[in-house]
Amino acid sequence: MSDIMKVIGLAGRAGSGKSTIARYLAQEPAVDWIDLDTVAWDTYAVGTSVYKNLLEAFGESILDESGEIDRIRLAAIAFANHENQKTLNAIVHPAVSDAVKAITLKHRRKGTEILLIEGALLASSPHVDRSVYDLVLWLEVPDAVRMQRLQATGRADHGTRGDRMSPTGAFISILASGTIEEVANRIHQALK
Repeated sequence: MSDIMKVIGLAGRAGSGKSTIARYLAQEPAVDWIDLDTVAWDTYAVGTSVYKNLLEAFGESILDESGEIDRIRLAAIAFANHENQKTLNAIVHPAVSDAVKAITLKHRRKGTEILLIEGALLASSPHVDRSVYDLVLWLEVPDAVRMQRLQATGRADHGTRGDRMSPTGAFISILASGTIEEVANRIHQALK
């Protein structure tokens, strides 16, 4: 067990293979993976400040019958235009960054050697605190391959999400087409 943990961000557009490669790499000893979508959903639980801010920004139409935020309704409004998406990111991303700091501390205590943090917007959102990451990898894949992957998983409607997304700041671009083993190999090379 190492007392030095590497925190690696996996970013990229929908269909770039973030979840697939993270799940694959997390099978290795002392490697763990978290999906920032799940972390984000926790930040807007009923009663949180994020919940209140989302209601204020987007109205009660984003709620389900039990008063919780319905992710499908929220996505329909938030991804309807660029301004709404910017508003969503400005509300949720700082809270997610705070949660990531707590999660990384937990993993350091646990003895995790590599913590993979998957999030589409890690390399592009101005609201993400990247100071916790040792390295951010941007998974790049041709649009035709992305769309094929999204159609195969029933998420073709996600194809245009992030059209304006491009990485900024310090990152390493990884070609994420080919076999999962080939992509994993490229990531291992980047981590050296």
